[in-house]
Amino acid sequence: MTEPTGGSTDRPRRPVVVPAVALVTITAVGITALLGGLNEATEAPDPLSQGAVLDQGLYSTKFVESRVKVERAENDYSEDKRFVELVFDVTNQGDETYSVGSPPEKLEQAYLANSFAGSLVKITPAFDKEAGPFSFAVSKGGETRQLFPGVTSQVIVRYQLKENEQPPEKITFDVASFEYRTDFNSTDPIWSMVATESGDKFFPEIKARVTLPVKKGDSA
Repeated sequence: MTEPTGGSTDRPRRPVVVPAVALVTITAVGITALLGGLNEATEAPDPLSQGAVLDQGLYSTKFVESRVKVERAENDYSEDKRFVELVFDVTNQGDETYSVGSPPEKLEQAYLANSFAGSLVKITPAFDKEAGPFSFAVSKGGETRQLFPGVTSQVIVRYQLKENEQPPEKITFDVASFEYRTDFNSTDPIWSMVATESGDKFFPEIKARVTLPVKKGDSA
């Protein structure tokens, strides 16, 4: 007795057509999963350069320049002082007076600040603690540590260089922003730094990453 021909085991299989869009979607999801998952993917901050203007919520900030500033000694027994300065045009967009402040020493402490310089949450390269920073504003011809509502002031954040220390070619810093919201200690809205909770700590969200070339040869 002969076996019947044309059984299912000999039947050629029909090709399965997968739309190109589906293949692209599957590939993208697979790559994202390898990079840590959809929910964990973070966007890189906006890169900005000299002359750019950033809306930080509480402040509108123009990144003017970075420069070397030399303060000449008053007599032959003193040495010239050299500084690397970050220069900003800052407008206080709030209804109250805020402090110029200083860049934070630790990233996890930065979210507590509402000062302008407190929003410069990371500066690269890092300077020694002995170098500063020293921060102040210039408004109407005088120096102040305050930023008044609706007023644009030039803010300077400076670091002192050691003898024979060469200034960096460029400086990069991460900038945070602020939002007007209620705080857990009060029902009245206040300006607070935008931050993300991680465990029992809060870390500022980076609004922009700014790189400025350091201009050489400026003197007082």
